[in-house]
Amino acid sequence: MTHPVDVHVGKRIRHRRWLVGMTQQQLAESVGIKFQQIQKYETGANRVSASRLWDIADALEVPVSFFFEGLNEEEAKPSTMVPADIMGDKEALDLVRSYYAIPEAQRRRLFELARVLSDVA
Repeated sequence: MTHPVDVHVGKRIRHRRWLVGMTQQQLAESVGIKFQQIQKYETGANRVSASRLWDIADALEVPVSFFFEGLNEEEAKPSTMVPADIMGDKEALDLVRSYYAIPEAQRRRLFELARVLSDVA
């Protein structure tokens, strides 16, 4: 699962690279890595180390702080809605067992209520 900060930084890298008319290949060559790594950074799939971010900022001629601009505190919090190993979570298993113990018609209504509440949150 990607962290929101990594996604934001990646978008800012892509945005700046695009603004200066640089390809992923050109950026990768200027910092000494493969272009596939730039792709991973730009999607937030891989985190950018501090030293690598420094090199990218230098290549794109911006301060390192540029990549964090526009990031608010709420966006920076990782999603804690679903544990990585949900079936290893005791509370989740108890919830699933309890859910299936409810009669079908009531279970569907509960499911719809849960969907509405999760959309509002």
